[in-house]
Amino acid sequence: MGGSINRREFLGAGAAGAGAMFLSGHLGSRAAMAGEGGQWPPKMPPVKIHKVYIGRTGGIYLSRPKEEIGKFEEYLAKLERKLGDVKFVGGEVVPPVKVDEVLKKLNNADGVILFHLSGHGGGAPKQTMDRIINVGLQTAVFSQPFSGHGWMYFPQWRKAGKKVVVLPTSNWGELEKIVRLMRVGPHLKKSRIIVVRGPLGTAAACSAEQVKKKLGVEMVPITVEETIKAHQAVDIKDAEAEAQQYWISKAKKIVEPSRKEIINSARLYLAMKNIMIKERAQATTSSNCMGGPAKGCLTYSKLNDLGLVGACEGDMDSTLTMLMFAYAFGIPGFISDPVIDTSSNALIHFHCTSATKMDGPGGKRLPFTIRTQSDSERGVSLEVDNRIGQVVTCAKFINLDTMLISTGKIFKVTRDELGCRTQFWTEVPNAQKMFHNWGAGILKGGTMALLHRDVFYGDYMQDIRNLGVLMGFNIVEEGGPASQA
Repeated sequence: MGGSINRREFLGAGAAGAGAMFLSGHLGSRAAMAGEGGQWPPKMPPVKIHKVYIGRTGGIYLSRPKEEIGKFEEYLAKLERKLGDVKFVGGEVVPPVKVDEVLKKLNNADGVILFHLSGHGGGAPKQTMDRIINVGLQTAVFSQPFSGHGWMYFPQWRKAGKKVVVLPTSNWGELEKIVRLMRVGPHLKKSRIIVVRGPLGTAAACSAEQVKKKLGVEMVPITVEETIKAHQAVDIKDAEAEAQQYWISKAKKIVEPSRKEIINSARLYLAMKNIMIKERAQATTSSNCMGGPAKGCLTYSKLNDLGLVGACEGDMDSTLTMLMFAYAFGIPGFISDPVIDTSSNALIHFHCTSATKMDGPGGKRLPFTIRTQSDSERGVSLEVDNRIGQVVTCAKFINLDTMLISTGKIFKVTRDELGCRTQFWTEVPNAQKMFHNWGAGILKGGTMALLHRDVFYGDYMQDIRNLGVLMGFNIVEEGGPASQA
């Protein structure tokens, strides 16, 4: 991957290399994770969540029926099988079990779910929950209507900064949502990111020591020379088969690139696959993704489609963002170079690297055309037809402590030659406010760090707020509702 000067290098001195490099993410029901013995995609060990039922049951005013616990157990067993990377442990009923017995068992847990069965105020049930919550594990409290009046005291936990999400609802489906979120932190602690030619982004995200200390993620440095050697080691026949099967035969059309160039790009994917297997990695990013032996666009798209995570331009903030969304929701992200059009109340997203399975590895591929990379008018890139009417979340985890986030809806797909190959317009709540509040005054760095955002299919605003509570990071909504203009 040699060094060629391009538009992004010119625009932002720190953005050395451009275009697009790797993956994006699904690690949902298939748990495509962390890898032993050459697994591909690699798999994570299950996250252990300790369940506890707290309060009286059966035949008493505002007390849940005894048989409901069995139904919860059945529901959680089905959820465990569905997700594949979660194991529910415990199941004590307090009382008669004493809370001290529960506390002894929490050392091996990654999180806790407390089922609020009854309680009339700040008495015994809340005191029991307080002791469990004070252990410091990420915790969810499921509190249905008619479980007593103790719910009035539960908001105090959040105000006190505890890692507690309370679910005051009769919808058991909210349990699945919170369990999905509870996988993120534990999975990150077992994650490894291949970083080619060094990371870019906010200072904290570029520090391997800070990333390891804060999130547990390990950054694995790889040189450009190592990627070239891995590329050369791939049998050309394997690359030809990969190019034909996954790209050439599935494309709507091929505009500029030759078959030889597409095969060379497919060869880079196979090379990075081998490196990731060797290093037991779930993600990769490169600040050299515009260089040789091939541009990274097809590599990242295929990895994203598989449910792994990768980011172009060495963008570590985006790599971590996409890992979080992958573990939580099983979907890939699209790194965007956005621009704003206030006349259309639009945030316009474009870039030359895109997954073709934006709904996740189990979804259908979006239609795509094989093009050159637009900055250089060389190499191989993708022009993906995104879905009109699709609600999206636009996010970026910055400084290892804050998630910038907004939502929108795709209303137009364009092919403007002034932009990158994949383009789509999203209607946002307030484009004017978004323009003036870009980065919320806390995002610092070069052009790439300030500009990039990651786009995901679906509205995950509330889920990310809950994830922020569980993991202890801040949420900043860019733009905000139109009423806040």
